[in-house]
Amino acid sequence: MPSSDVKEVRNIAILSHGAAGKTSLADAILYAAGAIDLPVSVDSGNSVFMHEPEEIARKITITSSVGFADWKGVRINLIDTPGYINFLEETKGTLRAVDGAILIISAISGVKAETEKIYKFACDYEIPRVAFVSKLDKERADFFRAVGDMEKYFCKNAVVLQLPLGLEDKFTGVVDLVKMKALVFAQDGSGKSEEKDIPADMKEQSAVYRKKLVEQIAETDDSLLEKYLDKGDLPQEEIIAGLKHGTIGGGLLPVLCGSPVKNMGIQPLLDMVLTCLPSPVEHARSVKIKGTDAKTGKEAERKPTSDEPLSAIVFKTIIDPFAGKLSLVRVFSGTLKADSTVYNSSRQVKEKIGSLFYIQGKKQVATKELTAGQIGAAAKLKDTLTGDTLCAEAHPIVLEFAKFADPVMSYAIEPKSRGDEDKVSIGVHKILDEDRTLKFAFDEQTKEMVLSGMGQVHLEVTIEKLKRKFGVDVRMKTPKVPYKETIRARAKAQGKYKKQTGGHGQYGDAWIEIEPLARGAGFEFVDKIVGGVIPRQYIPAVEKGLVEALHDGFLAGYPLVDIRATVFDGSYHTVDSSEMSFKIAASMGFKKALESAKPVLLEPIMSVEVVAPDDTLGAVIGDLNSRRGKVQGVVPQASGQNIKALVPMSEMLSYAPTLNSLTSGRGMYTMEFYGYEDVPSHLSQKIIQERTAAQQQGHNHGKEK
Repeated sequence: MPSSDVKEVRNIAILSHGAAGKTSLADAILYAAGAIDLPVSVDSGNSVFMHEPEEIARKITITSSVGFADWKGVRINLIDTPGYINFLEETKGTLRAVDGAILIISAISGVKAETEKIYKFACDYEIPRVAFVSKLDKERADFFRAVGDMEKYFCKNAVVLQLPLGLEDKFTGVVDLVKMKALVFAQDGSGKSEEKDIPADMKEQSAVYRKKLVEQIAETDDSLLEKYLDKGDLPQEEIIAGLKHGTIGGGLLPVLCGSPVKNMGIQPLLDMVLTCLPSPVEHARSVKIKGTDAKTGKEAERKPTSDEPLSAIVFKTIIDPFAGKLSLVRVFSGTLKADSTVYNSSRQVKEKIGSLFYIQGKKQVATKELTAGQIGAAAKLKDTLTGDTLCAEAHPIVLEFAKFADPVMSYAIEPKSRGDEDKVSIGVHKILDEDRTLKFAFDEQTKEMVLSGMGQVHLEVTIEKLKRKFGVDVRMKTPKVPYKETIRARAKAQGKYKKQTGGHGQYGDAWIEIEPLARGAGFEFVDKIVGGVIPRQYIPAVEKGLVEALHDGFLAGYPLVDIRATVFDGSYHTVDSSEMSFKIAASMGFKKALESAKPVLLEPIMSVEVVAPDDTLGAVIGDLNSRRGKVQGVVPQASGQNIKALVPMSEMLSYAPTLNSLTSGRGMYTMEFYGYEDVPSHLSQKIIQERTAAQQQGHNHGKEK
């Protein structure tokens, strides 16, 4: 059982780009702290943190996973986070649940674009960090290049606390620059170490880095700086105190190193987590627990103690078709108790809390309560979703959650088995409860189910989950572009419907005039009938006939927009006229008038914002121009250049991979619908031909059946 003392808790996210060794480090921490009895690994498929089939197959973290270990009387809650570009929004949401982070830098690949983005997330949430250079035992490992990357890309104040003893297959330990001793690790994976004198060939280098370390720490505090300038050094206890002060204040990034897969350097890292990363109490001193009072709308604050009113955030939802819904919770204040009723202030509903658990990978450990500062899970919450606040009803507060980026890639999906449309919709909506970065919609015009996500792999993983969890197999295809049609000229025509049968006949006669409206105006119907040439009771039928005729345009059968249609003349028969005959007559007149009204094809235009590094600006703008984009402006910002452009939707369907390639993964973009514009004539003809061929193929297919 963890201590109920909130000061004896550390909530830590493990951050980095994909394949840097986050999951290996998380597993190694559990083993080093005695939370698991045997070593586990990603490669052997028995990792505590990587247990989803989609993750095991790809060997990448797709979804955040939680575990815990007790180290020297302190409960350390670990969250292993995704580092692959498609899943970084999940990492952003996870950071709302932690007070500190371990940032892994691979000694092989150094800092990548994803590392920069994740580091920025941590800065945005004011999460103190320590860095761990991993994979020192691997071929091509370069500790100093990794440190150089950190200093170059995101942190001038990376404080090197350890130097490696050897590299690649000769890596045996580290030099502790605080104690000025060498730690030599056992080669059997036990994590044990022996303290020795610094090897002679490393004494000079160690002294240089030790001096730099002390200088960096002294500069964070005036009194320490004064002592350092006076004595030329600082005692060990003041170095550690200054290191903690500088780390929590956000100015320093302590750097350690090791090899998770060989359990080297893990225990010193755990000691540094306790030393430098804040407890919930310490973090709340600098980053207040603030929210909005759900009753008054004013700012409210909570203290990180168990005797405060309850406030907690659901930072992740897991849907299991057999076990139901599991809501991962970070308690900020008060106590969340099993078999109690709480208030979901985000949705303004009461929520019954049943069972509560601590989470160790996919294993659940029952508990009766979660006190302030703790992380756990609640089972089968009815109305609660990711990002919601749970609190005491008498003291309602809504805590702020992450704002996720909009999806960047869409695919149409259709079931492989006919009649499974409802199963697809039900399954996808359950997955949407798990993953708030997905969007799902039915396009009324194209009659397609459209799934949108953060990239190709994100959508593929979602499709795999849909099949595995809900038994629905679907295929993905590029969504159809919702083209529309309009007119450029005024035209009029007569629609006359006359049909004689055995009994009553059918007679309707309507003159229709059509004219273009401004873009976005929609459809307007005008009644100019005078003298009763068309009786009043048939006018609604005329309008209905016109509205239905809008569904199929003249050029390629796309919906018509921005048209005013006026009925101004006609005739009727006292016996044979009916609503149906006038509805048909109006439609006939409208379609005849279209032929002379200079119809044109319209395409959807997207408002696109691209953030690109300075050195790729020209390439990105050139590519947007090649996509018929119109650049509206370029604004410099901290992370590069913000390019604003208007680009046809048809040119943006596969933009994400191109942008990744142009910017080496450092570019990001968002887009939203802007409006409709004319399709250039040379493209219009091609689109019309393709649409006509597709309709003809569908017609022939229908006849064969």
